[in-house]
Amino acid sequence: MNEISTVPHKIIGVAVIWNNQKQILIDRRLPKGTMAGLWEFPGGKIESGETIEECIEREILEELGIKIEVGKHLITIDHTYTHLRVTLTVHHCRHLEGIPQAIECAEIRWVSVDELDDFTFPEANVEIIAALRKNQNNN
Repeated sequence: MNEISTVPHKIIGVAVIWNNQKQILIDRRLPKGTMAGLWEFPGGKIESGETIEECIEREILEELGIKIEVGKHLITIDHTYTHLRVTLTVHHCRHLEGIPQAIECAEIRWVSVDELDDFTFPEANVEIIAALRKNQNNN
């Protein structure tokens, strides 16, 4: 138990951003730093006094330069890497306006749920993809 408490813990708001073609926006992490070059669902750390929804809206505007509408909660994941513990609170979001730009990432792509297997994601994101597949099968 002591091992977990020594690892930094970050609470992160994550966006699964859908467009009108039923595609999801993913981005590739910069080629340096933690988990460099892996693909992810965009989002970021919650700041003091922010709700998860406010965090997601702010992070998407900062990282991708677009406006979104934060929708219903998809999944919350607690995951511990060797260097970091994360709590990912994931929401479905709708792209409202703006053209996505790779402001704080290496590149961005619109992909279908079926195409997600073609990209390498951090370990914690596997559960998000599984939840999206389950959700897709229920619709």
